[in-house]
Amino acid sequence: MKEKDIKKIVKNCYSKVAQKSCSCCGQQNEVDIARSIGYSNEEISIASDANLGLGCGNPVAISNIKEGDIVLDLGSGAGFDAFIASKKVGNTGKVVGIDFTDEMIKKSKELADKYNYQNVEFRKGDIDNLPFKNEYFDVIISNCVINLAPNKLKVFKEAYRVLKKDGRMYVSDIVLLSHLSEEQKNDDELIAGCVGGALLKEDYINIILNAGFNYKIIDEDKEISNRQYQGINLESLKVELFK
Repeated sequence: MKEKDIKKIVKNCYSKVAQKSCSCCGQQNEVDIARSIGYSNEEISIASDANLGLGCGNPVAISNIKEGDIVLDLGSGAGFDAFIASKKVGNTGKVVGIDFTDEMIKKSKELADKYNYQNVEFRKGDIDNLPFKNEYFDVIISNCVINLAPNKLKVFKEAYRVLKKDGRMYVSDIVLLSHLSEEQKNDDELIAGCVGGALLKEDYINIILNAGFNYKIIDEDKEISNRQYQGINLESLKVELFK
């Protein structure tokens, strides 16, 4: 399937998710999903309106975000992780969310205004072509988004470019533990549902290395397969990346 077709499938699905008219990833209640993948009740309460029941981990919790940092959230959706991160960076820091879906950008900006988040901004853009200068961010986070990108190497290279030399990137993402069938790879629902475009774990790690990063695996959640993905042989990989 062509890259543009994959992006169209993903964009259409998450536009509907932003409007609460369908669910792409996850079949449970939003709060139950958030708790199951590592969010505390306090974190959920910080940005409950932005919790759409998406994600496969809590990248903020595994990060080293500190006061004053400039943080980039790749595929920020309604802003759930960005709002949580904003509490860590404080008034002297900033969190920038980027998403390629108009409806998600609209929703995240509305929530930022509603709750008066002064240190968060949201911009429309593609994670494989970031509209930022080199070595700008202290920390990058991403939650179950890179698996949706057709060209994952390009995404990681862009992240490497905009990350400071002493910066860190924290990713929660779905990786496969065995091959999918061709039918599964081309299934629209599985593509939008974080599975159809996912890579084997080994291939995913190799792309990280080819982009120039070093890495450290923080956690591997295999139980998520039964909780959210009907037993497909996959896991949620939590990994720290650094130059």
